[in-house]
Amino acid sequence: MRFDIVTLFPDCFNSVLNSGLLGKALAKQIAEVHLVNPRDFTTDKHRKVDDEPYGGGVGMLMKPEPIFNAVESLPTLPRREIILMSPQGQTINQPLLKELVTNYDQLVVICGHYEGVDERVLHLVTREVSLGDFILTGGEIPAMALINGVVRLIPGTVAKTESLTAESFEEGLLDYPQYTRPANFRGLKVPDVLLSGNHAAIARWRYEQQIERTRDRRPDLLEKLKQGAGGREQGEQGEQGRIIIPNS
Repeated sequence: MRFDIVTLFPDCFNSVLNSGLLGKALAKQIAEVHLVNPRDFTTDKHRKVDDEPYGGGVGMLMKPEPIFNAVESLPTLPRREIILMSPQGQTINQPLLKELVTNYDQLVVICGHYEGVDERVLHLVTREVSLGDFILTGGEIPAMALINGVVRLIPGTVAKTESLTAESFEEGLLDYPQYTRPANFRGLKVPDVLLSGNHAAIARWRYEQQIERTRDRRPDLLEKLKQGAGGREQGEQGEQGRIIIPNS
């Protein structure tokens, strides 16, 4: 997959793109990231990318010309999405990441700054995406999160592909607690069931922990799961064949 990041601050991506699994994936050319600075597409001697909003108001807006010119300079792959990172956009979640990695070969990501972008930029954009219901100084950090979330789903990035299906949000629930050696650390012991070797009991315990953790930390997710189930038994495989989502 190809990422084209339109940003006024390309240097801030260097550490993220060269670290961890993301850095390894890019080194193996599983994905490629290109950084494009709108300042390089200005036509005035001051390389001006922002201006005052018509009608007055606080702050400055990013001008449309440099953004349009930057995007139009890019190669166009057949399956391309042009994304504006914006607090008004669709919130990043796992289904969105799956959709992007499945349906597109190129993601052009525009990082807004100042008080935002000229509204006419939206005529260029095919999707607005947000990191959440809060405001940051620019779209770079949300863009990094988007790149990371998409690239890790591309085959070859994560060595153990089963880890992608056994994690938080994959089944609408948070992940279960996990432990490693030692079995007793400062009096904090690993639950006996995980040491039992009884795989059916372990699977049941893990699912129960997912339900409990989701109820305590994200009851909204559990409610969505119940609504989607319509009050019926779920097709999750357990010791008895099917696992029922509790009503309370």
